[in-house]
Amino acid sequence: MRISAKADYAVRAALELAAAGEDISVKAEVIAGAQGIPHKFLEGILGDLRRSGLVSSQRGGNGGYRLARPADTISIAEVIRVVDGPLVSVRGVRPPELSYCGPAESLLPLWIAVRANVRKILGEVTLAEVAAARLPGDVLGLAEDPEAWTNP
Repeated sequence: MRISAKADYAVRAALELAAAGEDISVKAEVIAGAQGIPHKFLEGILGDLRRSGLVSSQRGGNGGYRLARPADTISIAEVIRVVDGPLVSVRGVRPPELSYCGPAESLLPLWIAVRANVRKILGEVTLAEVAAARLPGDVLGLAEDPEAWTNP
């Protein structure tokens, strides 16, 4: 699985909004500067998040962007899906739509297992948890494994 720049930027922007609080609007320029995200690219991402209903916007001097729901109800997976679509695909196809034969037949349950694990982590971790540096214990446990930090 690869996390695209667009997905990474979207999650980082959403985290800036989560950290700001529910009643504070944040201008795109502020988010872009805080996270080192190209402003024009961020505007498109924020538009995607707004159209999906995850973010709301307000025009004017006190305008900007804010989360449309509490940060503890928005998963990292939701943000990624808005900008990139399905979390796991194989050649652009969702695993249940694939079929294999012969020695490759058991690839399908392998891809499904990968998808289930990605969903479990990204679908259960919320913006609020990441913004507050309170990752769930099982996620921290995976990240604490020294093998997780190496590139074979």
